[in-house]
Amino acid sequence: MAVCRKLCCGNLLAASLLFFVLLQSMDVHARPANMSASKDKSPPNKDENEILPPDHLNGVKMEMDGHLNKDFHQEVFLGKEMEEFEEDSEPRRNRKKLIDIFTKVDFNKDRSVSAKEMQRWIMEKTEEHFQEAMVENKNSFRAVDPDGDGHVTWDEYRVKFLASKGFNEKEIAEKIKNNEDLKLDEETQEVLESLKDRWFQADNPPADQLLNEQEFLSFLHPEHSRGMLKYMVKEIVRDLDQDGDKKLTLSEFISLPVGTVENQQAQDIDDDWVRERKKEFEEVIDSNRDNIVTMDELEEYMDPMNEHNALNEARQMIAVADENQNHNLELDEILKYSEYFTGSKLMDYARNVHEEF
Repeated sequence: MAVCRKLCCGNLLAASLLFFVLLQSMDVHARPANMSASKDKSPPNKDENEILPPDHLNGVKMEMDGHLNKDFHQEVFLGKEMEEFEEDSEPRRNRKKLIDIFTKVDFNKDRSVSAKEMQRWIMEKTEEHFQEAMVENKNSFRAVDPDGDGHVTWDEYRVKFLASKGFNEKEIAEKIKNNEDLKLDEETQEVLESLKDRWFQADNPPADQLLNEQEFLSFLHPEHSRGMLKYMVKEIVRDLDQDGDKKLTLSEFISLPVGTVENQQAQDIDDDWVRERKKEFEEVIDSNRDNIVTMDELEEYMDPMNEHNALNEARQMIAVADENQNHNLELDEILKYSEYFTGSKLMDYARNVHEEF
């Protein structure tokens, strides 16, 4: 079972309680998949974030636990500027930033963005996320490589991970050195076992049970490695696959927890969540339209550097705002649909845009 699911899933009662909190928040995109409990949980501390593989990978269409990445469009359109478009930011300032982004995407300066131009931009922003992950990885690697020898053993990582979970670092290190029982709770032990499996998957041949900085990057960010991308897909399929055939049917992809819908408001959320996943399954992931998603299809879907996927994504993004149906994107259109691209509503500020442009 995937690490993220083990971190987030508890017993059925806990899942129901967490899901109730989810319904109250009205966050359609955070719905669980295939009997998984909600991810509505207190965020881990800073140290844990540094060394625990993240569930969310910027610029990747699906989370590690099989949820759709609800911020994907904004991530591949805004890149590192995403944090600047906060909901409480001054709308006029955000409008100017959006106009500036539009002029950069419009590579041939004809005041219209084509699918090819959007594809080029998406690939640039994805590469930007890759670079950010590499910088973060360098800092994380230093944190788990105390002797600075450029290699991290599983035991070194295990000590730092357990320290981030509140265990005494010196005591844990001593027990590991003496091969003593760590006396861990069941959940922590399960997480460690899954992390160990992932650790050895990231250990490139010839396997030496040590990770260098590049291998550690693959451990934290599997999107940087084709081998680890395959491993991530395998984990997601295993999480969602109900009949064990290592493929996903539509019903498996959109399955929901049993007994969690108790009123019409909850049913509406269910309907929206299912509709979104159904559309993604049928129109995007299932590339040969045979109503079955294989691991190969899911891998292609998950690969953030797949240029064909980037072009399809560009066309879909343009279609959302293409009111004049010319298959391009004009500035007034992107301003009108600014919430889709940036998360900020700028519709009231789309007037007189050509004067400023």
